Amino acid sequence: MEEILKYFPNLSQEQIAQFSKLEALYLDWNAKINVISRKDIEELYIKHVLHSLAIAKIQEFKAGSTILDVGTGGGFPGIPLAILFPETKFYLIDVIAKKIKVVNEVAQAIGLKNLKAEQKRANTVNDKFDFIVSRAVTNMPDFVSWVKGKTKKNNAHSERANGILYLKGGDLTEELNDFPEAIQYNISDFFTEDFFETKKVVYLPL
Repeated sequence: MEEILKYFPNLSQEQIAQFSKLEALYLDWNAKINVISRKDIEELYIKHVLHSLAIAKIQEFKAGSTILDVGTGGGFPGIPLAILFPETKFYLIDVIAKKIKVVNEVAQAIGLKNLKAEQKRANTVNDKFDFIVSRAVTNMPDFVSWVKGKTKKNNAHSERANGILYLKGGDLTEELNDFPEAIQYNISDFFTEDFFETKKVVYLPL
């Protein structure tokens, strides 16, 4: 939890309580349904929660805006972002039902009212969103093909057009060849932990 407070010092008491409850909840659920690798669960706040919140260092979501989280797994980046932006609506999807069960149980346990999670493939989602977020579920060309046409035409955020905010690591030169408009942000510019050394947020307007 200290890491979260270090980089996000202005959290409300409710947000601090919600973030604080995550560890016990994920430890409990992970024992029943393996949604986070055993070695990562011990570093939940850095490798999952803080990693998810790197998106917030690139883009603050406005009240009333809508965010789609594709391939959310156990709820990342969607759950930490939903805690941070309580006035923003989040829709989390994954093809694996047991992972969505964990997401819904965790969200209910911490009282998240701005989050909906369903077992679904991205290509079957008909709504449109301000931003689409994800954490390294596939390569960028495939991901774009899944979510093309799912962003709203009107931009609610003046500093950045609607599009994708994607958490990915390593050298992405080849993967982003077909997307000259993509911008890479080094997470190490915001968070000092070694884990983030090669991690990036990729922004791609759609």
